[in-house]
Amino acid sequence: MPELPEVETIASGVDRRVRGDSIVSATFSSYKEPFKTPPDEMAVALERRRIERVRRVGKHIVFDLASRTDGDDASQWIVHLGMTGRLLVSDPAVPVPPHTHAVLRLASGRELRFVDARRFGRLALHTGFTGPGREPLTISKSDFAKLFQGRKLSIKAALLNQSLLHGVGNIYADESLFHAGIRPTRTAGRLTRERLERLHTELRAVLKRAIRAGGSSVSDYVDADGVRGFFQFEHAAYGREGEPCRVCGTPIRKIVLAGRGTHYCPHCQR
Repeated sequence: MPELPEVETIASGVDRRVRGDSIVSATFSSYKEPFKTPPDEMAVALERRRIERVRRVGKHIVFDLASRTDGDDASQWIVHLGMTGRLLVSDPAVPVPPHTHAVLRLASGRELRFVDARRFGRLALHTGFTGPGREPLTISKSDFAKLFQGRKLSIKAALLNQSLLHGVGNIYADESLFHAGIRPTRTAGRLTRERLERLHTELRAVLKRAIRAGGSSVSDYVDADGVRGFFQFEHAAYGREGEPCRVCGTPIRKIVLAGRGTHYCPHCQR
């Protein structure tokens, strides 16, 4: 599933291409799974709306829409990519890919397409969307540490809890814990403030490096132009089971924690 850096990369790319453009019409597939708002309702609400901005909130992509001249209230179109979702800005002459569940025709002549083979993504209308948890890139060190006070679950599970901190998934939980020197099995509520503040620093640093690299393409993730990311080549822990730690040479270990494959160095992470 695309995580914060991948969603940020896609949202930024789409924003550069469609900000200020207007939606002429919208059509949707007949599958019900991708739609949290009925497709007929979305089609009516999106028609003749100007796209004021496209941005990321957690793992969601938010299209901020201007009010229509008929007095319809401003609203938002929310896209969650799920496991395999993609947002592509295309020329209409480009063949529509299989598993395309939404096509927004724009006044510029281009099309915005939502493609999702496994149909775990979600599309919805919303107003005032803020996401389920706190934002990792802006939360202060003190507020970050408070999130985990008294938590009996592992620090890895806590990082994956979107109601606490939205946007962080399996890849960047493993990577930030590695760079912070914290074993993922440690109980979140027992970590010292000093260790949590270091985790805050390393998490932000990892996420920012990943955004600069265009995200991690470990499955079928591509950006708005269909281009793969490069941060997977910098992974220190995630996906490196059995390979030597880049710091000490100890083989990276993989366990299952919080239902997710979890990678760490048994020497560097305590």
